[in-house]
Amino acid sequence: MDIYDPSSTAYKKAKRQYLKTTKNRGKDLDAEWTPFRAAEKKYKARFPPPDLSHVLDLTSMTWDAETLASGNSFYCNGVEIKLLGPSESTSSCVGKAFTVPRIPGLVILPSFVSPHDQRQLVRWALRDHARHPNETNLDAHYILPDEGLWNAHVSSDPPLVRTRACIPESSHTKYEYSGPRQLISNTPADPANFQSMLHLSKPPAVPSPTVSPASPTALISKLRWANIGWSYHWGSKQYDFTKGKGRIDNDIGAICKRAVCSVNWEEVFGQTDEEGWGDENWRTWHETYEPDAGIVNYYQIKDTLMAHVDRSEVCATSPLVSISLGNAVIFLIGGLTRDVEPTAILLRSGDVAIMSGPACRRAYHGVPRILEDTLPNHFFLNLDDEGCSSWTPYELYMRTSRVNINVRQVFPKGFVPNLQVEK
Repeated sequence: MDIYDPSSTAYKKAKRQYLKTTKNRGKDLDAEWTPFRAAEKKYKARFPPPDLSHVLDLTSMTWDAETLASGNSFYCNGVEIKLLGPSESTSSCVGKAFTVPRIPGLVILPSFVSPHDQRQLVRWALRDHARHPNETNLDAHYILPDEGLWNAHVSSDPPLVRTRACIPESSHTKYEYSGPRQLISNTPADPANFQSMLHLSKPPAVPSPTVSPASPTALISKLRWANIGWSYHWGSKQYDFTKGKGRIDNDIGAICKRAVCSVNWEEVFGQTDEEGWGDENWRTWHETYEPDAGIVNYYQIKDTLMAHVDRSEVCATSPLVSISLGNAVIFLIGGLTRDVEPTAILLRSGDVAIMSGPACRRAYHGVPRILEDTLPNHFFLNLDDEGCSSWTPYELYMRTSRVNINVRQVFPKGFVPNLQVEK
């Protein structure tokens, strides 16, 4: 990439910007950063270009027969990893699975999703999913087309998208104005407090009075997320169960279940259960894992996702399955506080990461950087012979994007929540 070439224009521009922004920065500021924040700054920086030599990159590794047969822990780019044996419920041809001993419950499945399925998932995420009734980040401010934003974008005669602030009926909706955005530290969900969480106020997001009507093409680059299944309320960082359960796409659910069932969980967690499992148990996940919520994240190249913890699911240890599509990403995952130095992992298109168990599901994690020009070759192919519509718009979008399908289990399998709120 040009940013790594000292003779390139991009490198020189980044250097000038770096010198300008750090000219008056006190040295004490760096010392105040937590280890996680320091890692975010390191990999997010345009200059100096981040050193990727200590980023765990399992997809590009070559494996000798002795390593593949041993099943012992070994090191990759300075990070200890362990190759897992096949699960009893799957054959040995499913693919490689790795765990990171310093982060119990984290499993990486490199190249788990085939190139063909990656393209199909991108189509689904843009064409089929980012539309009513699935909520997106744009719904608060715009009245999106019934056919979906992507379909309007590729239309020969795309309509202008109106804003909610300019619609008279929006004045009848009660919004809660709370001033500047504040960090939310939500209470972890569990079976005991779930019913009380139904009483929490979850007002609709406030439409911006300053945005203007825009074309679908202008808005598609501003699409950031779309909910899957149960509706997640970003203001309170809790699920809004009063909206009912949305549909989980059959193909998405099947991929996630196949990923979970392909892992030898006995090798991941051993014979004893660590503290914090509650009534959940990894020994039954091949039967009880049932994804019912999630989110599709749409990243542009310069987007980031700062350190956070997911703790809104009643199933607090059940596998969280994350599917990477498009340009590669640096994924940071640490511990229960930001004071734990995170491990940096390179996730490429088709890789699946699974966060499971009490330690991993409550670990701080984030995405400080999307790596430019890392889109796999199979995203550049003309796929009209597959019997689908033209691939060209998807290719153009994915050149500067990454799509992440993140799926969770909110409730135990068979659990029927009582959604009636006491008056």
